[in-house]
Amino acid sequence: MIIYFPLVTTLVRNLSLLAALCTVLVGCGSAPVTRPATPGRPSAAASPSPAGVPPTMAPGPGGLTPVFERGPVTAGRTVALTFDADMTADQGPRAARGERFDNPALIDTLRRLEVDATVFMTGRWAEEYPDQARAIGNDPRFELANHSYSHHAFKAPCYGLPALPPADMAADVRRAFTAFRAAGARNVVPYFRFPGGCYDDGALRALAEARVTAVQWDVIGGDAFATDADAVAEQVLAGVRPGSLVVMHCTRSAAPVTEQAVRRIVPELRRRGYRFVKVSELMAAARGA
Repeated sequence: MIIYFPLVTTLVRNLSLLAALCTVLVGCGSAPVTRPATPGRPSAAASPSPAGVPPTMAPGPGGLTPVFERGPVTAGRTVALTFDADMTADQGPRAARGERFDNPALIDTLRRLEVDATVFMTGRWAEEYPDQARAIGNDPRFELANHSYSHHAFKAPCYGLPALPPADMAADVRRAFTAFRAAGARNVVPYFRFPGGCYDDGALRALAEARVTAVQWDVIGGDAFATDADAVAEQVLAGVRPGSLVVMHCTRSAAPVTEQAVRRIVPELRRRGYRFVKVSELMAAARGA
């Protein structure tokens, strides 16, 4: 086989010039360069832009508040750790006597381990700890979601919680958002978690005017009132699947071993190839599935 080298050289040179001209003029043949994600840490393009609108789910039948429970399997080895910052509207006297409904050590550990997470906070908690609410709500590693103002039940019975009448439910949610703004929190998303996880169609109907997406879970951390951090960690590790949404707590008095459990959960899930995301990323994946 005979190859005429001068002809080949000219052809290659002309093709190179055409490719360069095409790239300059219209960007053809070029592709964005992205860094591979470090295990357990999202790449820069993985999460919605902080300046963008957080994803929400479409309303349910009859305009009911939508409910989101987990991400799709297609989201890969992602997991959302969520923490409920509980405090009821009538627990002020207990806080005044020294009971701690916050858990700054847990938040510090999440920062140190570089874990993105979603904190579902009651408005009463934000009023009791405004500096912490502002710090959590302004940290790009976290997003701040609504756990009601009062932490009263939206469906009765619900673990002994006082019940809200349906007519007061949307106002209770709005009051919590007002408390977040008063504390100076900015990374607030339109997600809501029912106190105790208790709800029915009546509650979903009553909340429709609040325009939130209700967020539940598929993995229960079991840290509420637990005293064995290893047992909590084992329960979480046994339940997590790709796209899982884990519920735990950010309340020392009611969940004293959560921070210890997280110190075991995070490295083990990373060893298994998981990365930690906020609820908004799981929800965006679900909408695109």
